[in-house]
Amino acid sequence: MPLQSTLSGQGSGSKKAVDTQADGKSFDDLRHECLKEGVLFEDPDFPAEDSSLYFSQAVPVNIEWKRPKEICDNPKFIVGNADRTDICQGQLGDCWLLAAIASLTLKKETLARVVPHDQDFDRRYAGIFHFQFWNHNRWLDVVVDDRLPTVRDKLIMLHSASNDEFWSALLEKAYAKLHGSYESLKGGSTMEAMEDFTGGVGEVYETNNASDKLFSTMKKALDRGSMMGCSIDITSSAESEAKTTTGLVKGHAYSITGVEEVTVRGQKVQLVRVRNPWGQVEWNGPWSDSSREWNNVDAADKNRLLQKSDNGEFWMEFNDFKRNYNKVEICNMTPDDLSDNTKRHWEVNMFEGNWIRGSTAGGCRNFIDTFWTNPQFKLQLEDADDDDDVCSVVIALMQKNRRKLRKEGMDMETIGFAVYEAPEDEDQLGKDFFRYHASKARSRTYINMREISERFTLPPGNYLLVPTTFQPHHEADFIIRVFSEKKTAALEMGSNVDADLPDPPPPSEPEDETDEEKGLRRLFEQLAGDDEAISVRELQQMLNGVLSRRKEIKFDGLSLSTCHSIINLMDVDNTGHLEFQEFKVFWEKMKKWIMLFLSFDTDRSGKMSSYELRIALKAAGMQLNNKLLQLIGLRFADDKYDIDFDDYLTCIVRLENMFRAFQVLDKSHRGRVNMNIMQFLMLSMNV
Repeated sequence: MPLQSTLSGQGSGSKKAVDTQADGKSFDDLRHECLKEGVLFEDPDFPAEDSSLYFSQAVPVNIEWKRPKEICDNPKFIVGNADRTDICQGQLGDCWLLAAIASLTLKKETLARVVPHDQDFDRRYAGIFHFQFWNHNRWLDVVVDDRLPTVRDKLIMLHSASNDEFWSALLEKAYAKLHGSYESLKGGSTMEAMEDFTGGVGEVYETNNASDKLFSTMKKALDRGSMMGCSIDITSSAESEAKTTTGLVKGHAYSITGVEEVTVRGQKVQLVRVRNPWGQVEWNGPWSDSSREWNNVDAADKNRLLQKSDNGEFWMEFNDFKRNYNKVEICNMTPDDLSDNTKRHWEVNMFEGNWIRGSTAGGCRNFIDTFWTNPQFKLQLEDADDDDDVCSVVIALMQKNRRKLRKEGMDMETIGFAVYEAPEDEDQLGKDFFRYHASKARSRTYINMREISERFTLPPGNYLLVPTTFQPHHEADFIIRVFSEKKTAALEMGSNVDADLPDPPPPSEPEDETDEEKGLRRLFEQLAGDDEAISVRELQQMLNGVLSRRKEIKFDGLSLSTCHSIINLMDVDNTGHLEFQEFKVFWEKMKKWIMLFLSFDTDRSGKMSSYELRIALKAAGMQLNNKLLQLIGLRFADDKYDIDFDDYLTCIVRLENMFRAFQVLDKSHRGRVNMNIMQFLMLSMNV
């Protein structure tokens, strides 16, 4: 079921943070224990070791982990107020994170959530600190000790301009712990950290094709407390962090800290204030700190706006800003419509899902044979916006935990999504629908970022949202957030589990048997002997003999396990053997299952694609949801995502066995049963 909530003006900040320490203890519990025992906290989950710094290389210099009281005489958590000038980059390539922290300092209420102020180096100091981050629709409370990496008593990672202030260094350490190591923070998008600090929704604007409203959009975003960043694209790795003649740095994440209009000789001039997280290296063109343009500005405005110091912060005229910076990233504290002056609260639907090879990792629409197997979500946009006849929707697709998985050799997947007009009253839509219907909206591109988001206006109606990786068979976990101005019904398609298994017709009398049945009877009697019933090994011998004559089915023979499942399904009198009348009923089922298998063996390889299993099972009367299909795909598919006949038969027989056993126990037809351990074990062993 979808998780639904309404974002208020305070966003998701009202949710209580989840404690993340492995032993389940909270920050308050751990600090109390340390104070009681008179010891300083040492974090077992993120130890002061090389592995917490790097996972792909040796530590390049001799690192010493030191506590602030070993670095300076009188350390402070925050000196005065946490300010954007407190943040200076260290040896790690995480300027994207620093730019987001600089923007965070401008939003004091949000900063107080991320950086709780109930901690210091005074009376209740115990070497333990905590910070809170939004992570996959939950707020997490991350605890760290205050042992920080140093070289010659100097912090080598993020630090404050004041050598006695440590909140920013400890914040970076907590964020590194969340993602597994400091190295995991190398390279990223300012938007990623902005969202982790707010739970907000990001939007990206390219300055070269942005609308005329970009300046007013940016101004309204800052006025509403949104966080903003900007960057200059690079064409090769050699340009990364290369300084231009105008004092700007390519491939570097900046934060936008101000948007203003000033009057110069009766003309309005649009200005943008930008900050380099290095705390130095500034724009030296028009409207820079010492440029003559400021001489023509009203003294009051000049004093209010201009601070002549090399602190990394500078003003630019908006057209210069657009010419030099390629990208603007805005993280809205709530997903407000920035093109309208009226603040609106959006309805939110959230889904979590997976792309699993062999079942739900279908790839983009270029791969039409598997695209339809991706998770599908239905959106019912019933009411148009108050001031229009269309519905405003923001769709954000986020892949989970990819930064943490870097140490396992996994990086960001290339992701995207498409939106289709959905037919009424249909569940999971099949290949033919997507073959003949174009999308109504889609992400602008497939890209290897943690999250992509797009804003759409769609007429009221039913829509189908399909999130995908670009290539099929690529696995990842994801979250989708759907924001709409009016309440929107949303549900995951293909989520029902059900079976329509009518009782088979009674077997024909001996005198009415077909030639095929008479041939089977002769073979059966040869194997059965005097008891007129066959054992599991005799069933295996019989089926392998019959099926080996079917040249279109290629397999190494049915396994004994498969034959055990067949007997469990068909042995109505519980003898452990099959009589011929029972076998005849099974054979009618078998012929239907063979026909289904062959219809999905499109290349006549003797195997069927695991992606087609959903349709085959549905044709056999069994409907499974994505989680079950993923499990079956992992259990039965080979490394080419194919299923041979023996595994196909094992799967379909066991499923029918389980469905029929459940239906016997579910006497009230509620879809729920109660059983004791004995019943559960008997059922498990018999399928």
